[in-house]
Amino acid sequence: MLAFAQSDIGMVRKTNEDSYIFSPPHLFLVADGMGGHVAGEIASNLGANTIQEYIKKCKQQFDWEQILKEAIIQANAIIYQMSQSKSECLGMGTTLTAIYAEGSEIFWGHVGDSRLYLIRDNILQQITNDHSLVGELVQSGSITADEALVHPHRNILTRAVGTSDTICVDSGRFLQQPGDRLLLCTDGLTNMMSEQEILSICLRPENPQTIVNKLVEQANQAGGYDNITAIVVEYRD
Repeated sequence: MLAFAQSDIGMVRKTNEDSYIFSPPHLFLVADGMGGHVAGEIASNLGANTIQEYIKKCKQQFDWEQILKEAIIQANAIIYQMSQSKSECLGMGTTLTAIYAEGSEIFWGHVGDSRLYLIRDNILQQITNDHSLVGELVQSGSITADEALVHPHRNILTRAVGTSDTICVDSGRFLQQPGDRLLLCTDGLTNMMSEQEILSICLRPENPQTIVNKLVEQANQAGGYDNITAIVVEYRD
């Protein structure tokens, strides 16, 4: 396995509210915080660290899909509790997209509009669904993916970690094949680049570090209106 991660503040924002966990060969996670002042940064960091600590306590377990769901539910409870106890954190939340790799098997858990992609056989497949207003419009066929990129309400989430006392977590699992690449990223990347542009970079015969650097560079060249976080994991048998 080869992997690399990078988080960039972008060209407009004054703070980076994204967080990530890069813990090869097993745990990889991206989170995009939301909330006033520093609350988004607090939410994403708290969510990411909660999941990492939860995973560490479950090393002897094997149902990693269920464990990821439980970890995200715990992160939701902790973030929500803090948002209710501190006025400066009221309403804060975060997206969370995480994978746990166990050999050739990938387990994933997801809430929000950060994304997990699988690149296989020259195809970019979005594994996660966006929990956002435009994501639901795309899924229903009301608008196209290209229209979603410029939709005026593209930043409205319909589900996030920490904004309610309960949370519904999407999850799943699949088997990797030699040559597969996985991309975890926040919407600071996907709002700046089309999926065809992302695919063209991810297909390059270069290492994950070069791929991630190029993705971030191109997102910034397109405007860099948001924080950008990307992790690329390449599976080798």
